[in-house]
Amino acid sequence: MTAALWCVLTAAFLPYVGTVLAKAGGHMPAAANRDPRSWLATLEGWPKRAHAFQLNSFEAFAPFAVAVLVAQTLHAPQGRVDALALAFIGLRVAYLICYLTDRATLRSWLWLGGLACTVALFLAGV
Repeated sequence: MTAALWCVLTAAFLPYVGTVLAKAGGHMPAAANRDPRSWLATLEGWPKRAHAFQLNSFEAFAPFAVAVLVAQTLHAPQGRVDALALAFIGLRVAYLICYLTDRATLRSWLWLGGLACTVALFLAGV
């Protein structure tokens, strides 16, 4: 299996890092598990930002996964595909750190970098 496909699996699980951090940081009571979305909406500070990372990561996953599959289906150079996929994962991890530490401007640039990796993956096989 290629590094890029391992990155797809990694990207699929990255949102759950935000989930765990938000729930742990917000000290989720057992009763909140009956309606966790309402409880998550009440969070403040870094747990709220961890939840926002979770939501954004779910949004970013599908285009990234499809882009990797398109690049591989079109037989793009595998080294380029792997490098772009690894860069995407690295940018998303840095994005999480910026979300948690409230570095909004840098976070936005990292988000843009991840989007650029996704677009580059789509175009890699052209």
